[in-house]
Formats: sequence, C-alpha cells, structure tokens
Amino acid sequence: MFTASTAPQYALSVANLSKSYQARAIVGPLNFSLNTGSITGLLGGNGAGKTTTIGMIMGLIEPTEGSIHVLGYDMALERHQALEYMNFESPYVDLPYRLTVRQNLRIFGRLYNVEHLEEKIDSLAQELALHAFLDRPTGKLSAGQKTRASIAKSLLNDPKLLLLDEPTASLDPDTADWVRTRLEEHRRKHNCAILLASHNMREVERLCDRVLMLKSGQLVDDDSPTKLVARYGRANLEEVFLDIVRGRSLAEAL
Repeated sequence: MFTASTAPQYALSVANLSKSYQARAIVGPLNFSLNTGSITGLLGGNGAGKTTTIGMIMGLIEPTEGSIHVLGYDMALERHQALEYMNFESPYVDLPYRLTVRQNLRIFGRLYNVEHLEEKIDSLAQELALHAFLDRPTGKLSAGQKTRASIAKSLLNDPKLLLLDEPTASLDPDTADWVRTRLEEHRRKHNCAILLASHNMREVERLCDRVLMLKSGQLVDDDSPTKLVARYGRANLEEVFLDIVRGRSLAEAL
C-alpha cells in the first residue's frame, strides 16, 4: 500500500492516448495528468469520447496508441498491480440483480482481496445507509438504493483512483447531494483522485477543481471551472459547455 511519502504525484497520467476504429479516429491524442487527491471533471457532449477514454484507462478498451500510467504503473504491462488501487461506478452498469447487495459486495470484495471483508461491508453499510436493504436482491432496489449499492462497491478497496461515469444520473436532488457528499468525504479521507464524467454542470462546479473539455475526441480546453467561466465571459459552466459543444470559438463567445 502506498503511504504519504511513497505515493507518486500523479494518480493518473496519459500520453498521446488515442483510439481508432477502422482507421477512423474516435479519441485523441490526449495528454493530461491528475494529481493525487484531486477531482477532475471530464466533460463533452454525447459522442465526445468520455466513455471510451474511461474504458481505456480501466483497461477494458485497448488504445490504438499512447500510454496510461496509474499511480506509476504502466497499464499495458502492470495492469493487475494498478487495478488494486482503482475502482469504477456508473448507474449504467448494473450489479447482478439476483444477488443481494451483501452478496454482491462479498464477491467484489474477494476480487479486490479486501482484508476483513465483513467488517468493511458493515462499515460501508453504515456510512452509506445500506442496512435496510443489505440483504435484498439488487434487482428489487429503487434507483437511489442501486446507486448507493454501486457506490459501496466502488469504495470497497479504498481506491486511490476512482472513475465515475454520470454517478448521480436519474437521482432526485436530495439523493444526488447525498452521493456527492459521500464522494467528497472519501476523497478527503483517502487522498483519492477522482475522474468524473458528468452532464450535470452544477455538480461539476461543486466537486471539481479542474475540468477537461472534450469535443470529437479532442481535448479542447483544460482549466478550473472558475477560470473557464471567466475566460469565456459566461455566467456559469453550463454556458461554457454549450459554447464548446455548439462550436462557438472563444472569440465568438466574447
């Protein structure tokens, strides 16, 4: 396990990362690094390449070119070492419906070799208010309950790099706020870097200290939400997002 003195500066570093299908470029080349303990938004319209980028970082999609390093591990050569320190959550990826929440957490906990697994599950159940449905089949949960169960799964191994794809999609405002608060607490407690793909600009403004803007697979801007809003002369990040997605140049926005 990394300590404060041995942890690398960058939780994630990608260099010249690209993906093509049938000679058609989908993503890249991308170059960026995430500091440990940071929360970075990955924004772009539908088809901008967010999910493909996350898939390559996770090792689920093989890059056409480029390199990915997670906490110093080369994902092309040392993927299994890196995966111990990573996790992922998305409401679009369901846990097995027939298993109870507890059974799901046990299985994933064993995959991650989580020590003192039952104690960890009990701790997460208390932290994320899962006890009322911990032994209920996952397929019988509400959307908010499924999200809480998925968040628990993503925190089982105390990840140092957490990848989130629309984590609060379809949630009511109260539940969404509750989820964001838990993620912020985990970041502070474990010095975890979070890469957040989201279409919720208010969520990004609240959580993220940096934003990567993708368009057609290319990184077109990279700065803090506050600086992006000021540079484009807009009232909020949503207006900046619309400028970029609709193809308005910075000069036109001003």
